[in-house]
Amino acid sequence: MAELILFNKPFQVLSQFTDDRAGQPRATLAQWIKKPGFYPAGRLDYDSEGLLLLTNHGALQHRIASPANKMQKTYWVQVEGEISDDAIGQLCSGVELKDGLTRPASARRIAEPEVWARVPPVRYRESIPTSWLELTITEGRNRQVRRMTAAVGYPTLRLIRYRIGDWTLDGLKPGHFRLETIHLPDTPPAGKQNPRKAKPGRRTTNRRPSRK
Repeated sequence: MAELILFNKPFQVLSQFTDDRAGQPRATLAQWIKKPGFYPAGRLDYDSEGLLLLTNHGALQHRIASPANKMQKTYWVQVEGEISDDAIGQLCSGVELKDGLTRPASARRIAEPEVWARVPPVRYRESIPTSWLELTITEGRNRQVRRMTAAVGYPTLRLIRYRIGDWTLDGLKPGHFRLETIHLPDTPPAGKQNPRKAKPGRRTTNRRPSRK
């Protein structure tokens, strides 16, 4: 048994509980989550929004965050300009970045999603249109989505993570979280583990909603 927090991280919040940078302090998870023993399973950039998972169980944290498990992550991305078919194709086939070629992704145009207003809002430029796409990747490189869209000619203006594996943002307002209980499968004996087959634990239907 393990517990998992699904948190809708607001814009400009660190995905950690302390800020080690000197000077003006930045918002951290401690402002919203008061449950000791929970730690992020992966991270989400300061200037990105959306789903962040936290758990009090080391094995579950590893299953979610380990690059070897190739867990899918889906983002809603607002980019500068009307993204072209060619750019979509490049994102799907892999984009050459400074740290190498990205794995093939799933990318498609979407209508502007019905999401909360960002504070502060994205800068509006009348002469330059924007568009939205849904991008699903299986890697976790530093600022990967932003670098991918910039590499194909469409800088990211707003980035919202909607899904990690089977977990989504559905029903969560910014700054709110939901607590779920997870049944983890039995751990194979030492030397018998196959990271390619590792999957997140099964969720129970007994959910305990939490306030922010």
